[in-house]
Amino acid sequence: MKRVLVVIAALALSLVTSVPAFAEEDESSYYLGLGDSVAFGYTPRQVTPPSNYLNAANFVGYPEMVAKALELTDNNASCSGEATGGFISRTSSNDNGCQTGYRLVYPLHVAYSTSQLDYAVAFLNAHRHSTKLVTINLGANDVFHLQTICGGAATACFVAGLPAVIATMQANLGQIFAALRATGYKHKIVALTYYALVYDLAGAQGAALLNTPMINAAGPYNVRIASGFDAFKPLALLHGGSSCAAGLIIALPAGGCDVHPTPLGHALLAAAVLHAVGEDD
Repeated sequence: MKRVLVVIAALALSLVTSVPAFAEEDESSYYLGLGDSVAFGYTPRQVTPPSNYLNAANFVGYPEMVAKALELTDNNASCSGEATGGFISRTSSNDNGCQTGYRLVYPLHVAYSTSQLDYAVAFLNAHRHSTKLVTINLGANDVFHLQTICGGAATACFVAGLPAVIATMQANLGQIFAALRATGYKHKIVALTYYALVYDLAGAQGAALLNTPMINAAGPYNVRIASGFDAFKPLALLHGGSSCAAGLIIALPAGGCDVHPTPLGHALLAAAVLHAVGEDD
């Protein structure tokens, strides 16, 4: 089993270091990364020195790996705690800590004062032809926000509120994709879906709940899907279905794991994005 793990990890790392650059790539070719803490490369406080949060360059996620592999200039606009509503408007109540917490204290990878969507639209208007790739992962914080409001997932409040949250996620994601395409940007957009923490029936159902709004919203706007769920699955299944035991999400000193990816997890997500970029080319 250990040998298989090493082989799969090596393949993932080779994918993110050996993919050829775009044919038109030059000094002015850009990659725009959008999303939440997964795209940001966030690591939790239990394993991160406080000073690290003062420099966003200390956090490396799959967008940095993708940009390096494709030899594109990286513009990672993601924000930890970003939900779909906050992505669209900084005054939205649909936020899980990006607008009301992280951005007020710590720097992002790129500096901007607007919403993430307004930044993306402005960026694409300015670099419509030289931006070769846009990626996005978004939506989990909508559900986490509801969970916080309700005091947990095992509550009547959460169960009753979940259908409306999922519907809002899909509507917001559709609005986001429409706005990106309305700039006249015609190159590739890749939406990365979420992985499961545990690959059992409940984990698969939970991931499907989070990922279906993204998949449904992507179709009308020629947005390709990169499956984060499939990216983690083979290694997790080699470890009883556990992404934690497989080393794909961050281990905590007190035991168990955080929900955010390790460098290996990010490499697998980057490989999934690169696979989606290369499809049908």
